[in-house]
Parts: sequence; C-alpha cells; structure tokens
Amino acid sequence: MAEPTPAQLRRWRQYLADERAEAAVYRELAHRRTGTEREILEALAEAEGRHESHWLRLLGDQVGEPRRADARTRMLAVLARRFGSVFVLALMQRAEARSPYEDDADATDAMAADERIHGEVVRGLAARGRSRLSGTFRAAVFGANDGLVSNLALVLGIGATGVPSTVVLATGVAGLLAGALSMGAGEFVSVRSQRELLAASTPDLDAARAVPRLDVDANELALVYRARGLSEEEAEARARDVFGGLTTATSAIRIPRAGDAGITAPDLGPAGTAGTDDDHEEIGTAWQAALSSFCFFASGAVIPVLPYLFGLSGWPAVAIAAGLVGLALLATGAIVGLLSGGPPLRRALRQLAIGYGAAAVTYLLGLLFGATLG
Repeated sequence: MAEPTPAQLRRWRQYLADERAEAAVYRELAHRRTGTEREILEALAEAEGRHESHWLRLLGDQVGEPRRADARTRMLAVLARRFGSVFVLALMQRAEARSPYEDDADATDAMAADERIHGEVVRGLAARGRSRLSGTFRAAVFGANDGLVSNLALVLGIGATGVPSTVVLATGVAGLLAGALSMGAGEFVSVRSQRELLAASTPDLDAARAVPRLDVDANELALVYRARGLSEEEAEARARDVFGGLTTATSAIRIPRAGDAGITAPDLGPAGTAGTDDDHEEIGTAWQAALSSFCFFASGAVIPVLPYLFGLSGWPAVAIAAGLVGLALLATGAIVGLLSGGPPLRRALRQLAIGYGAAAVTYLLGLLFGATLG
C-alpha cells in the first residue's frame, strides 16, 4: 500500500474521531432506554466501533494525537447526555444521511451501506418518539406559529393606520386572548371529533359476543370480514377459522354465550386490530391539544405586543416586534425541521418568509386603510 498523503491522514483521523463520538452518542442514548430500543442502540454503537477499527488499521502507527469530533457530533453528544430525546435521534438521522463514505475511496462499500442503513434504523427509532408526541407537538407548533403571525399582522396592520400606541397595545392583547381561546376551543373540537370518527369505525364488542350464536350454515360472519376489506374467499376462510375455534360441547344443551368456558368473543377486524384508544395515541387527547394550543398561541402572540408593553411606539416598536417575531419563526421552523428529519435551515427560512409575507400584506392594507380614513 502506498504511503498515505498528509491530506489522507488528516481525513482518516477526523473520521476516527467522528466514529468514536457517534458511538458514544449511541451508547449514551442506549443507557437512557430499555428493552428493544436499548439493544438496537447498542448494536449501532458496535457498528460504529467496526468503522473505527477500519480507520485505525489504515492509520497504523500514525494515529497521532486524538482529534476532536466535528462540532455537530460534539453537540449531539452533549444533547444525548442532557436529554436523550427524540431531538437527538432526529439529528442523528440527518448525520447518518450525510455520511461521506459513499464518495470516499478509502471507505469500504460495506461501511457506506452501513451508514445508509443506520439512517433508516434511527429513522424508525425516532418515528416512535415522533408518534408519541405528534398530537401535542402539532398543536404546540401550530399554536405558536399562528400566535406569532396573526398577532404581528394584527399589530402592524392597526399600527399602520396611525392610531395611538395604546390602541395598538389594546388590540394586540385582545387579539392574544381571542386567538388563544379560539385555538384552544378549535383544537379541542377537532381532536374530539377525530376520536369520535375513529371510534365509530372500531368493531363493536357486543356484536363480537353474538358470534357463537350465529347460524354456522348461513355464516353471516363472513359478511363482516368482507365489509372490512377482505375478499370473499378470505372472508369465508376466516369465518370458518373462527367457528372452528369455538367450543361446541355445550351447544346441545343450551345456546353458548361469549364468556362461557372456552368461548371467547373473536376480533371482528380483518387485521386483528384491537380498536382501542391506544391505537390512536398519536392524535393526543382533546384536553391536551386544547391546552397546548391555548398556551402556545398565547406565548407566540405576546411577542409582537412586547415593545408596546414597554412603552415603545412608531417605527422602533414595529422594528423590534418584527425582529422578535422573526427570531421566533426561525426557531419554530428549525425545530419542525429537526423533528421531521428535514433541513432545519430551509424549514426555518420558509417559516420566516410565510410569516413576514402575511404581516407585510396586512401592514400595507393598514397603510391603505389609514390613508383612506385620512
């Protein structure tokens, strides 16, 4: 093998440091979990250890002084130690997707394939956390964003008409309260309605208890399975399986009922789904969603009002309100990007452009309305 160039040595040493740091992140995350998730994370750490060994072999006695991992990986290690949350998994998902091994001749094909698969493994782990928090998180993000944009637009629109700052402040506070209450009530109704719709599609347990008393020859149970999406042949086969599993030893004496020894009420769903609220936990509860929407709308809507609360008026108040809201929009957009596995900067800039666009239109309308009144 040819003597490695100084550039290769620097790159290999950096890869070595990054692999060690990523393995440490996975071990830290595994330490905070149990069961299958812990085993998966430990296996990922072992895989990063194999990659570490590859770079050690290439470096030989030229490993040199230990290098620091890149800033991104060091930040992940800190977050893993402090929180161990879905945010870290989402960031690790992006880190695995950005692996340079596919374009580096010094890395093996297996290592490049490993990194690609690691990204999918981490995506699956992160998806569990996203599912658990998605209901409340959705209400929180929508509430904060709506509060920021709608109240900034309201404050700027009213301020552009030339009314005193006290009127702008009163309008902003009124918009905060009205919007927060509206968001909370709307989210409560939305989530409650969604749960009711899902409950309407859940198999009726009382209907399942009637199965042991059905006429086996007529076999109307097959109609249930056909109505739930199975083909005629599949429905007939499943119905026969259900009837075959029922205990009939007492049928000559009395009509068997669900709950008798050996007789159970079969699942009427074609895929064996339980049909409980736990199946839809990602929706969140109505009260959780309503409270999150109220609080986060209010926390967003108060930001455009802050300059007026401190006595500012005119352009200074407008500039400070717009600046504060812009920072908040960038933050919420970046958080959504991180949790969704997308590019945080792009999501942040998109959020900023949408918010500022809505506020600018309202401000221009306020100027036009003020000029008309004048």
